[in-house]
Parts: sequence; structure tokens; C-alpha cells
Amino acid sequence: MMASTEAYITGLGQSEVGVRLPRHPLLLTVDAVREALDDAGLTLSQIDGVFTYPGKMNGYTAFSPVSSDDLIEVLGIKSKWHLGAAEQPAQLAAIGAAVMAVKQGLVRHAICFRTVYEAGGMADPGTYMSGARQDTVTGSSQWTSPFWATSAACWTAQYAARHMHRYGLTREQLGQIAINGSKNAMRNPRARAITKEELTLDKYMSARMISTPLCLYDCDRFSDASTVVIVSAGDALGEVKSTPVRVAAMSGSVDRYSWDQVEWPAAYETGADLWTRTDYTAADVDTVQFYDGFAFLPITWLEGLGFCEKGEGGRFIEGGTRIALDGELPMNTFGGQLGAGRLHGFGFAHEAVNQLRGTATGRQIAGDPKLAVATSGGGPMAAALLLARD
Repeated sequence: MMASTEAYITGLGQSEVGVRLPRHPLLLTVDAVREALDDAGLTLSQIDGVFTYPGKMNGYTAFSPVSSDDLIEVLGIKSKWHLGAAEQPAQLAAIGAAVMAVKQGLVRHAICFRTVYEAGGMADPGTYMSGARQDTVTGSSQWTSPFWATSAACWTAQYAARHMHRYGLTREQLGQIAINGSKNAMRNPRARAITKEELTLDKYMSARMISTPLCLYDCDRFSDASTVVIVSAGDALGEVKSTPVRVAAMSGSVDRYSWDQVEWPAAYETGADLWTRTDYTAADVDTVQFYDGFAFLPITWLEGLGFCEKGEGGRFIEGGTRIALDGELPMNTFGGQLGAGRLHGFGFAHEAVNQLRGTATGRQIAGDPKLAVATSGGGPMAAALLLARD
């Protein structure tokens, strides 16, 4: 098979998004696959690759309940190359792996998916969270669990607190990330189970603190869903019916998974590296879909990608007008994970493609958007995709 010089996203699919859904996570994944195939105009017989992150997490199945092997088995996919692993820069690296496989001619059409069942898993811990509790701690957890700092909220809060100390970031500025996500989620039908009313600054400021300076609304919410993206070879576009979106560039980096003594979040290195792989610049971007597992993380992406100087992220988003749906840099137009649920990274690529296609009904940005950035990860791990509608 000849290698393709370009890779395109040709299919999008997403299951129902909810909290404690009764539908099995494998069936949610099948729902999303079927929608993506229909969107692309492809059949299962044309799929020859499957990629996911982080693979099936035995013992804490709620976090990742479906493996690439599971999907291949249940759908009868004849796969030439597949991957499911956590040892990647961040969630969107699974799409990056599919892009590389396509460009090498290993596959023509690859399904990439991320399925989460963390809300449902909490309702059935015996089935989905059997390994969450242990008698002993090992590895990096020995430095966090004894201090009740098992949540990444505690670790991310340290970055945010330092930013406040060094650069003057305020909680009022930080709150604009969550408020913007809430506004956009109210326009997104798939977010209705997550956000039922618009968040105000007063409500944000009065919320209980989780790990200073992060409050309840700075943390994404567990949800149940599956999101699918199909990546196709450039020389296979004649087989699809959708509007293809090219993966113009991608980058990623990891600086100690343990989070120990990491000076700057990986978004800074990843963001700078992205622009070395393309002739586009930050000034060309029409919309950004930034990973917001915690509200502080989009600020690191704004700075890391050069939309503003390091330390200026808080002032850039002050008042929320710049990142609003009708602002100069619309951010997380589907609600992000703060407003539309913890889809764990893949929701950002899904929304970026919808915006570039002009199919983000009810929340479509104005004009004729042609370039978007989608990111995933925070702290010492990060991955970014630059997506273009040629």
C-alpha cells in the first residue's frame, strides 16, 4: 500500500452523554461508531485500523471500559493496525497515532475512540471500580495518597496558585473559563444532562473550594459517553461523503508522568512545538478547543500556543468577551468538559471538526472558519492537533 501524504478526519460520532447511564459502555461505543460511519459514508468493511486512549484499564474499568480489542471483536473489524495504550503524551495522541499509520500507508480508514463511564462506574463500584481501593500504595501515589491528594485537582491547583502569585491571575479571571463553558453548553443539546442552567460569576465566586484556588466549578464532571473520530488517508477521500478536515500538524510532550518537580505544564513545550510543524501561526486560528479538565488548563494553552504572552492568560480572558462564541477567539464552543461533561479529550477534536464544517448547530461561530486547534492533557503531559479545512 502506498503511503498517503496527508491524513483527514472524515467521520464524527458521539453517543448519548449523561450521568449514570444504564446503557453498557461497549454499546455506547458502538452507538458512536455507527454515527461516525454514517457521517463519513463508510461501512465497517472499509475500516482497517482502531486506535484508543488509554486502552482498557482493568481494576479501574470506569475510567476506560472498552479496549481496541473489544471493539474489533464485537464489530468484526478486519484491522491491519490497532493501538490502545496509556503510555502516550495525552488523549489526542491516539488520533495522532492513527494519523501516522495513515501517512505510512498502514491503514486507509481508522476508528479512534475514547469511552468513559466514570459516573456509571461510581453507581456500580463492584463492577467498574474494583481496583480503586488498595491496602498499599506504590509508585508516585506514595507521595500523594497519604496526604489525601489523590485528585489531579490538588496537583493542578499548585500550578494555578503559582500563576496567581507570579502574574496576578485572579479568581474572577479564572472564573471566565467555567462561565464561558456553561454558556456554550446551554447551546449544545448533548450537554443537557450536564449543564441545566447558566453559571454566573456570583455563583462561581461563592462555590465551595476543592483545592485552592480551584472551586467546584473549576473541575469537570464525571459523565458517561463515547466519542469517535474517523481518520482517513488523503488518497481515500473519494470513498467518503463528508467534508474532510485535514490534520495540518500535531505535537505532544511528556515531562515526568509523576508530576514531580515539573517547572511548567507541558502545554508550553507542546504549543511552541506545534508551530514549528506548519506555516500557519496563532494569528490564523479561528477557534480553539482547549482541554479543561480544570479551568486553569486553558490558560496554559493560551500562553503556550502564543495567543498571549506567558503570564498574560488571566488578562486575556478577563470579562470573557475574547473567548465568547462571538469573540475574537471562540473557545470550547460546545461547553468544554466543564460544561458538557468529562469526555476526556476527544470532545475537543469532535467540536473543532464540527466548527470547521459549519455543522455546530446552535453554536456555530460566525464567518467561514478554516483553522482550529484542539488539545488534550494538563500538567506534565499534553497533545495538540492543528485542524484545517482546505
